[in-house]
Amino acid sequence: MKNKPETSLIQLEIDGPIAHVTLSRSEKYNALNVQMISELIEVFSWTAERSVGVKGILHSEDGTPYLRVLILSGEGKHFCAGADINMMRDAGANTPEENRRDSERLDSLFNGLWSHPCFTIGKIQGVALGGGAGLIACLDHVICESGVKIALSEGKLGILPAVIGPYVYRRMGSANFRRHAMLAGRMGTSEALRIGMIDAIDDSLDSTKVVDEVLSTGPCAVTSAKELTLGFDRWNGDDESLRLWTLDFTSRMRGSDEGQEGLSSFLEKRSANWKPEE
Repeated sequence: MKNKPETSLIQLEIDGPIAHVTLSRSEKYNALNVQMISELIEVFSWTAERSVGVKGILHSEDGTPYLRVLILSGEGKHFCAGADINMMRDAGANTPEENRRDSERLDSLFNGLWSHPCFTIGKIQGVALGGGAGLIACLDHVICESGVKIALSEGKLGILPAVIGPYVYRRMGSANFRRHAMLAGRMGTSEALRIGMIDAIDDSLDSTKVVDEVLSTGPCAVTSAKELTLGFDRWNGDDESLRLWTLDFTSRMRGSDEGQEGLSSFLEKRSANWKPEE
């Protein structure tokens, strides 16, 4: 794809409909500083704009595939050790307004990943602390090596995981979020899998099966599944209104070009046009 963002602390590689985003600050355990956060925000926005979920079509005019999957990983020993120590030190001397701007930047990072129209996959090794755990919580599918340690570690510094809180809360649920925010200790992969913070333990970090499954699914349906879930999360009306909303949602999907293609391909016993050729 043309006009890729220029970055130095992360890498962006495009492989057909798959975007690979790699944290590349391994000498600092991929700790999040202002530059890396800004680069991630730009890359998440750039890839979102070039996704099938946003464009509504599979290819550009020149035949380039639009994006359907985003894979996030980190170079070196650790996925992400959280906020950079210098950034945390500076926060202590910042004005409330400056700290507010820093928090808004972090929120843009996590929300950009959580709301990304592609199916997002994380490959995690080493540790994922603080903001690193926040990145995990924003992903759709998380694969970890068996020795990974994850922590909502902010409490050890006398602060709380507030900015990442909404995403971690949705990931692990109320009671688990409350407990881990208070303890601020490191959880292993067995605990993380038990409470739903991660989805698989695999020392090979192989995402092939998940990617194949995603690419066999309607890409706009993948994006709309996030919209559907958000509707359920935020619903504050009565049950009858909810049922009517789901009827409208279903009707819209069935009437879409993708819905018509999916139903026609099923009836005609052929592969839908979004499935990769075997």
